[in-house]
Amino acid sequence: MKLDVLAFGVHPDDVELSCSGTLMVEKSRGKKTGIVDLTEGELGTRGNVETRYQEAAEAALIMGVDARENLRLPDGFFRNDEAHQRKVIEAIRKYKPEVVLCNAPKDRHPDHGRSASLVNDAAFLAGLARIETTYNGEQQEAWRPKYVLHYIQDRYLEPDFVVDISDVFEKKIEAIKAYKTQFHNPDVEGPQTYISTPEFLDSIVYRYKMFGKMIGVQYAEGFISDKMIGLKSLDALIKENT
Repeated sequence: MKLDVLAFGVHPDDVELSCSGTLMVEKSRGKKTGIVDLTEGELGTRGNVETRYQEAAEAALIMGVDARENLRLPDGFFRNDEAHQRKVIEAIRKYKPEVVLCNAPKDRHPDHGRSASLVNDAAFLAGLARIETTYNGEQQEAWRPKYVLHYIQDRYLEPDFVVDISDVFEKKIEAIKAYKTQFHNPDVEGPQTYISTPEFLDSIVYRYKMFGKMIGVQYAEGFISDKMIGLKSLDALIKENT
Protein backbone atom coordinates (compact mmCIF):
# COMPACT_ATOMS: atom_id res chain seq x y z
CA MET A 1 0.00 0.00 0.00
CA LYS A 2 1.41 3.37 -0.99
CA LEU A 3 0.87 6.08 1.61
CA ASP A 4 1.00 9.85 1.25
CA VAL A 5 2.05 10.54 4.85
CA LEU A 6 3.83 8.07 7.14
CA ALA A 7 4.39 8.95 10.80
CA PHE A 8 7.10 7.20 12.81
CA GLY A 9 6.98 7.13 16.60
CA VAL A 10 9.60 5.49 18.76
CA HIS A 11 6.91 4.59 21.32
CA PRO A 12 3.22 3.85 20.76
CA ASP A 13 1.45 7.12 21.74
CA ASP A 14 4.22 9.43 20.41
CA VAL A 15 2.28 10.02 17.20
CA GLU A 16 -1.03 10.54 19.00
CA LEU A 17 0.49 13.13 21.31
CA SER A 18 2.42 15.04 18.67
CA CYS A 19 1.09 14.79 15.11
CA SER A 20 -2.19 12.85 15.09
CA GLY A 21 -4.10 16.02 14.26
CA THR A 22 -2.08 16.54 11.10
CA LEU A 23 -2.60 12.90 10.08
CA MET A 24 -6.36 13.34 10.47
CA VAL A 25 -6.35 16.62 8.56
CA GLU A 26 -4.53 14.94 5.67
CA LYS A 27 -6.88 11.96 5.83
CA SER A 28 -9.87 14.33 5.56
CA ARG A 29 -8.31 15.70 2.36
CA GLY A 30 -8.26 12.25 0.77
CA LYS A 31 -4.67 11.33 1.60
CA LYS A 32 -3.58 7.86 2.70
CA THR A 33 -1.89 7.87 6.10
CA GLY A 34 -0.06 5.39 8.27
CA ILE A 35 1.97 4.90 11.44
CA VAL A 36 5.08 2.85 12.17
CA ASP A 37 5.92 2.41 15.86
CA LEU A 38 9.59 1.56 16.29
CA THR A 39 9.29 -0.16 19.69
CA GLU A 40 6.59 -1.83 21.76
CA GLY A 41 7.16 0.60 24.63
CA GLU A 42 8.09 -2.35 26.83
CA LEU A 43 10.03 -0.21 29.31
CA GLY A 44 6.98 1.91 30.15
CA THR A 45 6.11 1.97 33.87
CA ARG A 46 2.37 1.53 33.41
CA GLY A 47 0.59 -1.11 31.35
CA ASN A 48 2.43 -3.74 29.32
CA VAL A 49 3.15 -4.74 25.73
CA GLU A 50 -0.25 -6.36 25.30
CA THR A 51 -2.16 -3.31 26.49
CA ARG A 52 0.02 -1.06 24.31
CA TYR A 53 -0.99 -3.02 21.20
CA GLN A 54 -4.66 -2.86 22.19
CA GLU A 55 -4.46 0.87 22.85
CA ALA A 56 -2.53 1.55 19.63
CA ALA A 57 -5.15 -0.35 17.63
CA GLU A 58 -7.98 1.63 19.24
CA ALA A 59 -6.19 4.92 18.58
CA ALA A 60 -5.57 3.91 14.95
CA LEU A 61 -9.31 3.39 14.47
CA ILE A 62 -10.05 6.81 15.94
CA MET A 63 -7.50 8.47 13.64
CA GLY A 64 -8.65 6.48 10.61
CA VAL A 65 -5.13 5.62 9.45
CA ASP A 66 -4.76 3.20 6.56
CA ALA A 67 -1.93 1.17 8.13
CA ARG A 68 -0.15 0.72 11.44
CA GLU A 69 2.68 -1.63 12.32
CA ASN A 70 5.39 -2.10 14.92
CA LEU A 71 9.04 -2.79 14.05
CA ARG A 72 9.74 -4.21 17.54
CA LEU A 73 13.08 -2.50 18.01
CA PRO A 74 14.35 -2.68 21.62
CA ASP A 75 12.84 0.12 23.69
CA GLY A 76 15.63 2.22 25.19
CA PHE A 77 18.42 0.25 23.52
CA PHE A 78 17.97 0.63 19.76
CA ARG A 79 20.76 2.41 17.93
CA ASN A 80 21.17 4.43 14.76
CA ASP A 81 23.22 1.68 13.15
CA GLU A 82 23.01 -0.36 9.97
CA ALA A 83 20.83 -3.12 11.39
CA HIS A 84 18.18 -0.72 12.66
CA GLN A 85 18.44 1.60 9.65
CA ARG A 86 17.67 -1.34 7.36
CA LYS A 87 14.44 -2.07 9.24
CA VAL A 88 13.31 1.54 8.82
CA ILE A 89 14.44 1.56 5.17
CA GLU A 90 12.29 -1.53 4.54
CA ALA A 91 9.26 0.22 6.06
CA ILE A 92 9.80 3.36 3.99
CA ARG A 93 10.19 1.36 0.79
CA LYS A 94 7.12 -0.70 1.67
CA TYR A 95 4.82 2.32 2.03
CA LYS A 96 6.57 4.79 -0.33
CA PRO A 97 5.40 7.93 1.55
CA GLU A 98 5.74 11.38 0.06
CA VAL A 99 6.17 12.85 3.55
CA VAL A 100 7.59 11.27 6.70
CA LEU A 101 6.82 12.62 10.16
CA CYS A 102 9.11 11.58 13.01
CA ASN A 103 10.26 12.31 16.55
CA ALA A 104 11.66 15.58 17.85
CA PRO A 105 15.40 16.06 17.18
CA LYS A 106 16.00 16.54 20.91
CA ASP A 107 13.72 15.99 23.87
CA ARG A 108 13.34 14.93 27.49
CA HIS A 109 13.35 11.22 26.57
CA PRO A 110 16.67 10.19 24.94
CA ASP A 111 14.87 7.73 22.65
CA HIS A 112 13.15 10.62 20.87
CA GLY A 113 16.28 12.33 19.55
CA ARG A 114 17.91 9.02 18.68
CA SER A 115 14.79 7.97 16.78
CA ALA A 116 14.77 11.29 14.90
CA SER A 117 18.32 10.67 13.66
CA LEU A 118 17.58 7.04 12.80
CA VAL A 119 14.50 7.83 10.70
CA ASN A 120 16.10 10.86 9.06
CA ASP A 121 19.18 8.86 8.01
CA ALA A 122 17.11 5.87 6.87
CA ALA A 123 14.86 8.11 4.77
CA PHE A 124 17.91 9.29 2.81
CA LEU A 125 19.46 5.84 2.52
CA ALA A 126 16.15 4.38 1.32
CA GLY A 127 16.69 6.32 -1.90
CA LEU A 128 19.99 4.61 -2.70
CA ALA A 129 19.41 1.78 -5.17
CA ARG A 130 22.64 -0.01 -4.21
CA ILE A 131 21.25 -0.69 -0.73
CA GLU A 132 19.27 -3.90 -1.26
CA THR A 133 16.30 -4.83 0.90
CA THR A 134 13.49 -7.34 0.52
CA TYR A 135 9.85 -7.58 1.60
CA ASN A 136 7.94 -10.88 1.46
CA GLY A 137 10.86 -12.39 -0.44
CA GLU A 138 10.86 -9.75 -3.19
CA GLN A 139 13.46 -7.05 -3.73
CA GLN A 140 12.24 -3.58 -2.88
CA GLU A 141 12.61 -0.52 -5.07
CA ALA A 142 14.55 2.49 -3.83
CA TRP A 143 12.32 5.27 -2.48
CA ARG A 144 13.11 8.60 -0.86
CA PRO A 145 10.38 10.76 0.74
CA LYS A 146 10.21 14.35 -0.43
CA TYR A 147 10.23 15.66 3.15
CA VAL A 148 11.16 14.42 6.61
CA LEU A 149 9.45 16.59 9.22
CA HIS A 150 10.06 16.44 12.96
CA TYR A 151 7.12 16.94 15.28
CA ILE A 152 7.53 18.69 18.64
CA GLN A 153 7.19 16.72 21.86
CA ASP A 154 7.76 17.44 25.54
CA ARG A 155 10.36 20.21 25.33
CA TYR A 156 9.42 23.37 23.52
CA LEU A 157 11.20 23.75 20.18
CA GLU A 158 10.49 26.65 17.84
CA PRO A 159 8.50 25.26 14.89
CA ASP A 160 9.36 26.11 11.30
CA PHE A 161 5.63 25.95 10.50
CA VAL A 162 2.38 24.89 12.14
CA VAL A 163 -0.69 23.04 10.85
CA ASP A 164 -4.25 24.04 11.76
CA ILE A 165 -5.85 21.05 13.52
CA SER A 166 -8.82 22.88 15.07
CA ASP A 167 -11.42 20.75 13.28
CA VAL A 168 -9.95 17.47 14.55
CA PHE A 169 -8.61 18.46 17.96
CA GLU A 170 -11.32 16.66 19.95
CA LYS A 171 -10.53 13.47 18.03
CA LYS A 172 -6.83 14.00 18.78
CA ILE A 173 -7.61 14.05 22.51
CA GLU A 174 -9.80 10.96 22.06
CA ALA A 175 -6.89 9.15 20.36
CA ILE A 176 -4.53 10.11 23.20
CA LYS A 177 -7.00 8.89 25.81
CA ALA A 178 -7.17 5.53 24.06
CA TYR A 179 -3.93 4.86 25.99
CA LYS A 180 -5.88 4.24 29.18
CA THR A 181 -2.95 2.73 31.06
CA GLN A 182 -0.56 5.56 30.18
CA PHE A 183 -2.39 8.80 30.85
CA HIS A 184 -4.60 10.08 33.64
CA ASN A 185 -7.48 7.69 34.19
CA PRO A 186 -9.02 7.29 37.68
CA ASP A 187 -10.35 3.86 36.68
CA VAL A 188 -6.87 2.42 36.03
CA GLU A 189 -4.50 1.49 38.84
CA GLY A 190 -0.76 1.93 38.60
CA PRO A 191 2.15 4.01 39.86
CA GLN A 192 2.01 7.72 39.13
CA THR A 193 4.33 8.83 36.33
CA TYR A 194 5.27 12.06 34.61
CA ILE A 195 2.64 11.51 31.91
CA SER A 196 -0.15 10.02 34.04
CA THR A 197 -1.02 13.24 35.89
CA PRO A 198 -4.00 15.37 34.80
CA GLU A 199 -1.58 18.29 34.48
CA PHE A 200 0.27 16.50 31.68
CA LEU A 201 -2.83 16.29 29.51
CA ASP A 202 -3.59 19.93 30.34
CA SER A 203 -0.14 20.85 29.00
CA ILE A 204 -0.99 19.13 25.70
CA VAL A 205 -4.03 21.34 25.28
CA TYR A 206 -2.09 24.48 26.21
CA ARG A 207 0.75 23.67 23.79
CA TYR A 208 -1.53 23.28 20.79
CA LYS A 209 -3.57 26.34 21.77
CA MET A 210 -0.32 28.32 21.77
CA PHE A 211 0.65 27.01 18.33
CA GLY A 212 -2.86 27.83 17.09
CA LYS A 213 -2.58 31.38 18.42
CA MET A 214 0.52 31.85 16.26
CA ILE A 215 -1.64 31.62 13.13
CA GLY A 216 -4.96 32.88 14.43
CA VAL A 217 -6.73 29.52 14.85
CA GLN A 218 -7.81 27.54 17.89
CA TYR A 219 -5.34 24.64 17.75
CA ALA A 220 -2.27 23.76 15.68
CA GLU A 221 0.64 21.30 15.63
CA GLY A 222 4.22 22.43 15.01
CA PHE A 223 6.93 20.89 12.85
CA ILE A 224 10.64 21.34 12.18
CA SER A 225 12.23 20.75 8.78
CA ASP A 226 15.92 20.51 7.93
CA LYS A 227 14.92 21.13 4.31
CA MET A 228 13.61 24.44 3.02
CA ILE A 229 9.81 24.40 2.67
CA GLY A 230 8.55 25.57 -0.71
CA LEU A 231 5.10 26.79 -1.80
CA LYS A 232 3.58 26.38 -5.25
CA SER A 233 1.85 29.74 -4.85
CA LEU A 234 1.04 32.35 -2.22
CA ASP A 235 -2.51 30.99 -2.08
CA ALA A 236 -1.16 28.46 0.45
CA LEU A 237 -0.68 31.36 2.85
CA ILE A 238 -4.27 32.61 2.62
CA LYS A 239 -6.51 31.69 5.53
CA GLU A 240 -10.13 32.42 6.28
CA ASN A 241 -11.18 34.45 9.33
CA THR A 242 -7.81 36.11 9.78
